[in-house]
Amino acid sequence: MAKTRQRRPGAVIMARLIALVGSLAWVILLAVLGGVFGFLAAMAVPVLGALGIAKVLGEPVALSYPQIMALAVACGALRGGLRLWEQYSNHYIAFRLLAALRDRIYQALRLLCPAKLEGRQKGAILSMLTADIETLEIFYAHTISPICIAVLTCLAVLLFVGLYASWYLALAALLGFLLIGVALPLVTGGRLRPSGVAYRREFSAFNGFFLDSVKGVREIVLHNAGPARAQEVDRRSQRLQEQTVRTRRASALAAGATDLCVCLCLAAALLAGIWLYLAGQLSLGRMVVGMAAVFGSFGPVIAISALPGNLTQTLASGDRVLDLLEEQPAVTPVEHGTDFSFQHLDVRDLTFSYGEGSVLRGLSLTARRGEIVGLIGPSGCGKSTLLKLLLRFWEKDGGQILYNGVDVDECSTKSLLDNATLVSQSTYLFDQTVAENLRLAKPSATQQELEEACRKASIHDFILTLPQGYQTRVGSLGDRLSAGERQRLGLARAFLHDGPLLLLDEPTSNVDSLNESIILQAISRHRQDKCILLVSHRASTIAIADRVYDIRDGVAQQMR
Repeated sequence: MAKTRQRRPGAVIMARLIALVGSLAWVILLAVLGGVFGFLAAMAVPVLGALGIAKVLGEPVALSYPQIMALAVACGALRGGLRLWEQYSNHYIAFRLLAALRDRIYQALRLLCPAKLEGRQKGAILSMLTADIETLEIFYAHTISPICIAVLTCLAVLLFVGLYASWYLALAALLGFLLIGVALPLVTGGRLRPSGVAYRREFSAFNGFFLDSVKGVREIVLHNAGPARAQEVDRRSQRLQEQTVRTRRASALAAGATDLCVCLCLAAALLAGIWLYLAGQLSLGRMVVGMAAVFGSFGPVIAISALPGNLTQTLASGDRVLDLLEEQPAVTPVEHGTDFSFQHLDVRDLTFSYGEGSVLRGLSLTARRGEIVGLIGPSGCGKSTLLKLLLRFWEKDGGQILYNGVDVDECSTKSLLDNATLVSQSTYLFDQTVAENLRLAKPSATQQELEEACRKASIHDFILTLPQGYQTRVGSLGDRLSAGERQRLGLARAFLHDGPLLLLDEPTSNVDSLNESIILQAISRHRQDKCILLVSHRASTIAIADRVYDIRDGVAQQMR
C-alpha cells in the first residue's frame, strides 16, 4: 500500500461506508423515522405549551386546555419510546455491520496472506481489527441517521412555522439551520481533519510498537535493552498524548463556536419575531408559538455540528479499513484449475524479483516423488523465495513451475495446498492446546495420528512431560515453548498433513545434533512416498539428500 497516497475525500469515504450497509438499509430507515418522529414529539411539548399561552392571549385555538395538557403528556411519553426505537435501530445496524466488517477484513487478510503481509506490522493490523472498527461504530450509529433526521426535522419545522406563523420567521430559522448545520461543520471539519488523521496514525503506530515490545520482551531483557525500549515507549506515549490534547482542544473550540452560533441564531430569530409583531404582520400568540417551535428545533442541527470532532477520526479509520479491503492480493486463488496428485516437479527458467533487482534469474531443477532434493546457497540467494513460489504465494515473473506437467498458475489452489506442505524456520502456535495446534493440519486427526506425527518429529516424549500432555495450552504466541520445540511441532504438523510434497526450510536449525539425527531419520524413512525439498545450511542435514542444488546469483547448479 502506497505510503504517500493522499487520503480519500471525506464524502468518498462516507459513500463507500454507506455502500457496505447493503440489505440492512431498512434498519437505517427505521432509525431515521424513529428519530424524526421522536424529535417532533419532543418539540411538540413546548409548542403545545405555547399554544396554551396563545389561547390565554386570545388566539383562537381549537384545543381545550385539558386536551393540550393531555397531548403534551402523550408526546413526552412518545418521545421516550421513539428515542429507544431510534437508538436500538442505530446500534443494531452498527454492531451487525461491525461484525460483517471484521469478517470482510479477515477474508481480505486471507487473500493478502502471506505475500502482502510480510513485513507489515502486526500491531497495526490488530489496531485495525479493534480500534478502527470500533471507531466506525460512531459513523453507523451516530452519523448517518442524525444527518437524515436533522434534514427532515428542519423541513417539518420550517413548514409549520411558515404556515402557522410567518415565512419570514421560517426564513430566519432556515439561515440559522444552514449556519450551524452546514457552514460551521464544514469550517470546523476542515480544521479538525489534520489533527484527527494524525491522532489515528499515532494511535496505530503506538499500538504496533507496544505489541512488538511485548512480543519481544525476552530479547529486550536478554540484551539489556529495557531502559532504552521503555524510554522509546514513553516518548511515543508522550507524542500520542500531545496529539490527543491537540485533538481535544480543537474539538472543544468547535463545540464552543457551535454554542455561540446557536445563541446568536436564537437571538436573531427572537428579534425577527418581535419585529414582525411590532410591524403588525404577526399576532403575539402566533409569534409565541412560532418562537417555541424555532427554539426547540436546533437539537438535531446541533447534533450535526458536533459530528466533525468524532467524524475526522472516523473517516481516518474508515480510510484505513477501505485501503485494506481494496488492496489487491499478490496472487488470485485458482478456484477452477486442474486437480492433481503429485508425482514430479519441474522448474524451468524461473525468474522472479521483488521489484528491486532479480532474485531468481533462470533457475531450473527437477524433483520426483520418492527422493530428497537438497537446496544450499548463501543467505539471500532465493532458496526460501523458491519455496514460496512453488506454493504460489507470489506470482512468478517468467519461466515455468510444472506439477505433473501442469503449470502452477493452472493448478487448483486447494489441490496445490493439499499436495504441498511448507515448514518454515518459524512456527506460529495459537494460544490453544498442543492437540488443537496440531489439528490445524488435519482437523479430523485421531489421538493416535497425533502421537505418530509427533514421534516422527521427535517431540512426542517432550509433550508427555507437559502438565496435561497433549491437552496442555502452549501459551500466547507459544511462549511456553522453546524455538526448537515450536519448530518440531511445526514439523509434526507437516507429518500429520501427510502431503506428498514436503518443503522444509531449515527444519533442524533450532534443534541439537541428537534431535537433528532423529528428525532426519524420520524424514528418510518416509522418502519412498514423498518428494522432499530440503533447504539447509548444515552439511549434516543436506547429507541425506539424493541430489543437491547450489543456488547462486539466481540460478541453480546441480552438485550431485
